[in-house]
Amino acid sequence: MKRYCYEHEHLMFQEAFRAFLQQEVVPFRDEWREAGIVPREVYLKAGEHGFLIPQAPESLGGIGIDDFRFQQIVAEEIGFCGETGFMPQLHTTMVAPYILNHGSNELKQKYIPKAVSGEYILAVAMTEPDAGSDLSGMRSSAVDMGDYYLLNGTKTYISNGICGDIFVVAARTNPEKPHAISLFVVEGDWQGFRRGVKLNKMGMKSQDTAELFFDNIKVPKENLIGEEGQGFKYLMGGLAKERLICAAWNTGTAEYAFELTKEFVCERKVFGKYLSEMQNTQFKMAELRARFDMAQAFVDTLVANINRGDYDSVAASKAKLLSSELLCDTADEGVQLHGGAGYMDEYPISRVYTDSRITRIFAGTSEIMKLIIARSIFE
Repeated sequence: MKRYCYEHEHLMFQEAFRAFLQQEVVPFRDEWREAGIVPREVYLKAGEHGFLIPQAPESLGGIGIDDFRFQQIVAEEIGFCGETGFMPQLHTTMVAPYILNHGSNELKQKYIPKAVSGEYILAVAMTEPDAGSDLSGMRSSAVDMGDYYLLNGTKTYISNGICGDIFVVAARTNPEKPHAISLFVVEGDWQGFRRGVKLNKMGMKSQDTAELFFDNIKVPKENLIGEEGQGFKYLMGGLAKERLICAAWNTGTAEYAFELTKEFVCERKVFGKYLSEMQNTQFKMAELRARFDMAQAFVDTLVANINRGDYDSVAASKAKLLSSELLCDTADEGVQLHGGAGYMDEYPISRVYTDSRITRIFAGTSEIMKLIIARSIFE
């Protein structure tokens, strides 16, 4: 299906970023997967080309392009290249906006330029062992000590947990109010900050995910993002873009899985016929193609709406829900149509299958998405 959402400058950016991924990322997928981490150099190279935080103003080193289509392109192309460890969409769309939108000028000047250049790798630390989607169960605390906050707590399942330099950390600042959460910028080399071992996951092997420990860290008052106790509002305010960028990543990855399967069934013969000539294969692929085009059109519409200032978190939840389910279905059908080969790790479809499963969990589980959508129907 031909898409009309991108203009000339977007297509140029897409072409440049796709070429960058083919040169600097795709050849090293197996190497990074074996190492379990992406080298810092790839972020530096991405920063040199202007692919990180393009929405940052020129005064902070960015391009100053507040057009969400550029962030959409980054997420789609990352999905389509088949590499799940390098996550500029996390860096650009999910973390940087907390500082850009709510941080003081001092915070922006201190951290954003080096994040744009790739010298700083960003991460967000919200999830805890007993508090995932339910942030009211958060136990990490930041106590006002006058000149600083004393931060204590544990975070888990943190993407970029090993390679990250700068963390946006959520902590409770008023134990009597469930949603009195504040956000802080914490540097990874501060005294009292400790990283756990890299967690061994089902998929996304090249993405470094870890536990983080905060033991009496003295956080300067100026590293508070926005106002104390307003962190929950800031987190909720970013969900529309975060979940929409997840949907863009999902559709890009689904397209990658679809193309892998299409190539295989066009080359594989069974009982003297190509798999692509069999009606079952044709029907399966036709259904996936139809669902993919519908999901893509929905995502494109929501991106256009965001550019108009319409931040519809319910619609973004729908996109995240449907695109993650579509991705998992595409990967599952791909493995099935590959037959025994699909279960072999040497075939990329096998990796897509294990990598994609987390998309129904992170950034809000499918069940949470359904709950949000249901509330919009019945309230």
